Amino acid sequence: MLSSSVHTAWALAQGGALEDRSRYDNKTRCFETFPFPGDDTGLATELRQRIADRAHPPLALGPAGTGPKLTGTGAGPSPARDRTPARHDARRRGPQQWRTTNMGEAFIVAAVRTAGGRRGGRLAGWHPADLAASVLDALVLRSGADPACIDDVILGCVGQAGEQANNIARNAVLSSGLPQSVPAASVDRQCGSSQQALHFAAQAVMSGCMDVVIAGGVESMSRVPMGLPASLAHKHGYGSPGGPAMQARYPGVVFSQFTGAEMVAHKYGLSRDALDRYALQSHQRASAAAKAGRFDAEIVPLAVRTAEGEPTDALHAVDEGIRHDASLEAMAAVKPIAEGGLCSAANASQICDGASGVLVANARGLKALGAQPLARIHHMSVLGHDPVIMLEAPIPATRRALDKTGLRLDAIDLFEVNEAFASVPLAWLQALQADPRRLNVHGGAIALGHPLGASGTKLMTTLVHALHQRKARYGLQTMCEGGGMANVTIIERV
Repeated sequence: MLSSSVHTAWALAQGGALEDRSRYDNKTRCFETFPFPGDDTGLATELRQRIADRAHPPLALGPAGTGPKLTGTGAGPSPARDRTPARHDARRRGPQQWRTTNMGEAFIVAAVRTAGGRRGGRLAGWHPADLAASVLDALVLRSGADPACIDDVILGCVGQAGEQANNIARNAVLSSGLPQSVPAASVDRQCGSSQQALHFAAQAVMSGCMDVVIAGGVESMSRVPMGLPASLAHKHGYGSPGGPAMQARYPGVVFSQFTGAEMVAHKYGLSRDALDRYALQSHQRASAAAKAGRFDAEIVPLAVRTAEGEPTDALHAVDEGIRHDASLEAMAAVKPIAEGGLCSAANASQICDGASGVLVANARGLKALGAQPLARIHHMSVLGHDPVIMLEAPIPATRRALDKTGLRLDAIDLFEVNEAFASVPLAWLQALQADPRRLNVHGGAIALGHPLGASGTKLMTTLVHALHQRKARYGLQTMCEGGGMANVTIIERV
């Protein structure tokens, strides 16, 4: 269990104690010590050692009358110098100068994900709160952040029932090495939940209200099956989503992503063979990327756990859903989801367990972290569209995003369009006349899996790392969402 306190490790590195003597420093906005010691294993133990190796430089007495001075060459932030929020200084300088303090931009500092696990597969033994906690710990470790200076954690999750109920984001924080002073909120924008979490995080740091925020998502589709929040309530007589007013507005409509995928395929003249060929390409690209080590930098390796949650010696570090021997013939033999339909399990995304996250900061946060960003968030928007066809929204959402930014599509180097069904990215390519060689270059959800609420920052993580590997500039991410919506995020590698 990764139950150890990363903040306790930080406090110990500073000579702090483990007893209950939490003290909030109004100057740094951080807790100097934290009361709960834990089981120092896994990522938190590694973080403890990293912190001990490169934490705040020790204080030494300077010449008489000059007070203490900093010594050493540690890369960690100085609490007296680097972590003092600029907005506190601005308030002391007066309202006029405070009004001119404008953070303006949001940067991605770290981006990680777990390797996808099949339903009942190598991640099925992980409680989703622990799964998300492993990503939180990895982000803190990779960024070198003082864990107590994380202003907020925002996690996407679609199936917020059972083990994912009661604010899974907060439960993930309490299962991680972050101190309990770090708040958290859970977001449900269906499949775009963690992409929306990223948007909320970016908006918070761009406004200057916060400096460092973690955005991410988690979904254990093995332990909380898709649709459980609605089906469980209905089973016990507590009704179903969509009341009389919605039914009157859309009479006789049964809202379904499966129906929407078929509608998209027919609208854009896509054949079963075209869908299967795209799905084959997804597996081939994912297989090539995995074999070439393209995912290594973004994946957090985890110990496989038993059904009782006990760790084993096996390590999960490769996406479990990739079919390295996929063939068009085998895909064509899979029955369609609906009688006479075009979409099948072979050309749709895989049910998947996983978690992902990014650490977002503004300029002040970067200074406090002493970190170099991976990417700058250039644009973010979200659009509602027809809830009946449902999955077509990425097309008008992308057009709108390009109009807002003034960018041409050919200025974007890489695209990540979620492969909920093969018909979605194929329709997107056709409608926008985009270059297919830039789309999902390392495969997509058909091969790698679609852990619903975790997919937004999962795609973003892959996009950020792919831009760096190719030394490309701009990347665009979009995905279809239940209810007929789509988020769009454009980033620039820095």
